[in-house]
Amino acid sequence: MQADMIVKAVMVGLAFASLLTWTVWLAKGVELTGTKRNARSATRKLSGAESLADASRQINAGWTRNGRVADLVNAALQELQRSADLSAEGIKERLAIALSRIEAKAARDMARGTGLLATIGATAPFVGLFGTVWGIMNSFIGISQSKTTNLAVVAPGIAEALLATAIGLVAAIPAVIIYNVFARAIAGYRALLSDASGEVLQHMSRDLERQEKGIAPGRTIRAVPNMSTVASAAE
Repeated sequence: MQADMIVKAVMVGLAFASLLTWTVWLAKGVELTGTKRNARSATRKLSGAESLADASRQINAGWTRNGRVADLVNAALQELQRSADLSAEGIKERLAIALSRIEAKAARDMARGTGLLATIGATAPFVGLFGTVWGIMNSFIGISQSKTTNLAVVAPGIAEALLATAIGLVAAIPAVIIYNVFARAIAGYRALLSDASGEVLQHMSRDLERQEKGIAPGRTIRAVPNMSTVASAAE
């Protein structure tokens, strides 16, 4: 409490930065957990569906309807509807572009707020060091004014100055760790969306081929037996 005003301001600012770090950790952790759970569940439904329309019914029927995977499926159905009279190859190309844009936007939205952690982790130690340098400078000025080098006079000023560096490290270390954890989690989330995009493209490709051949979704096509197998069985 007896520190210089500059040192006090540095300590308060670092304490506020530490509070922001843990607030972002709590909010973004809850958001990431719920979003990844939604994406995993929707991707499982997408993998088990017979067609794109079937996948849309399953995903939009439950709590997964508000997730990014639902956006991918809806984008595919919208593109299929808008391009009903166009070629299949063009539909697939335009859909791949649309899905990549949805993935990129989802990654940007999920990364929102993590830049603050990177900033705190990079600058907090230097802010604390600034408070330490300022405090030690004032301590030496006090020594020159008191004209004594007694440890009881010097130690309090140096101790309060070093406290600024300690608070800076307390703010920076958790921020760096949490930022790295979130970076890995966001990369895993984007990988989930990439898997879902692949499933959507596969469903789209199968549906277009079914339309060309007039085959209803879910209908089983009997395989033509291999002639060599038939000959071996006859022997």
